[in-house]
Amino acid sequence: MKITISVLKADIGSIGGHIKPSLALLQEIRNFMAASSRDLLIDYYISSTGDDIAILCTHTRGTGDKQVHQLAWEAFQAGTAVARKTGLYGAGQDLLKDSFSGNVKGLGPAVAEMEIEERENEPFLFFAADKTDPGAYNLPFYLAFADPMYCSGLILSPKMSQGYKFRIIDVSYIEKNRVIELVAPEELYDIAALLRDTEKYVIESIWSRSTGNQAVAISTQRLHNIAGKYTGKDDPVALVRVQGEFPATGEVLAPFNIGHYVAGFMRGSHIGPLMPCRLNATVSYFDGPPVVTGAAFSMKEGRLSEPADVFDHPYWDAIRAQIAQKASEIRRQGFCGPSMLPYSELEYGGVVEKLKQLEKRFALSD
Repeated sequence: MKITISVLKADIGSIGGHIKPSLALLQEIRNFMAASSRDLLIDYYISSTGDDIAILCTHTRGTGDKQVHQLAWEAFQAGTAVARKTGLYGAGQDLLKDSFSGNVKGLGPAVAEMEIEERENEPFLFFAADKTDPGAYNLPFYLAFADPMYCSGLILSPKMSQGYKFRIIDVSYIEKNRVIELVAPEELYDIAALLRDTEKYVIESIWSRSTGNQAVAISTQRLHNIAGKYTGKDDPVALVRVQGEFPATGEVLAPFNIGHYVAGFMRGSHIGPLMPCRLNATVSYFDGPPVVTGAAFSMKEGRLSEPADVFDHPYWDAIRAQIAQKASEIRRQGFCGPSMLPYSELEYGGVVEKLKQLEKRFALSD
């Protein structure tokens, strides 16, 4: 049975700055979905990560479906009305256009979708990150799908031994989707050469070479490419199928123990370690650290099980303590050097405008 899994995410208002959406805002989204989704969706799950709200849903309408996207758009609009009424910060921040135009891509919300032939049992993971950008998934998914040091299934499972195809998008190219497809393990070094530059090259999807089935879908939208200015960090979502022809759940989770440095943190303009947190986590220190949450599901005929919180385990408490130390150390460096994004990637205009003015005062000297 072909099932489409879609996740659509937006920041439409938060308590006290960039902390978390209010209970009233979340309830409005839930009420809207309960009243409007019956004839369109098979199932859905609503969650928050930091100040973002995500609608995960299943249906049989394929990817990019106008009605599914419009449903999410209208849900976010309903939530935005509550955010404005109650004075939440950044109300409607990620809704960059005034009206729906057939697909939420290009309108602000992040989208990740895949249409799959459902297996007899269909386990998958849903990741949501806040205070970072789509390149945050480059390293963990490279390690989970291409490195036997993290994914032993690559050498132990016949179904995985042919490796995976990586579809990588150049997110700095805004006129059209500029993509390349590379295969592991033969083109492993080429994949690594691209993925090291997380601000330019981002994994869009990953596919099994043994079956041709899709394993991963990641939102790759960059908000400042859409709006032409900073309106908030991109805060990507991802869907990952696991087990069988794909890495096991534990193999996908393992690389997140690195707490690798990613773009984001305060004002989307710094570098900080990605912290795996429990579901519905907030942000705090320096509008961060950059966080990622993970929910594991099983699915049957599009019906979702209850979510299992993949980072709610004593092991990850110890990892979070280590990552907190990493965050504190890099923040001690303040504005200087690699603790802040380079000039070309700064998304707030103040320092850019300041440098333009100072440029006029430079003079050549002997």
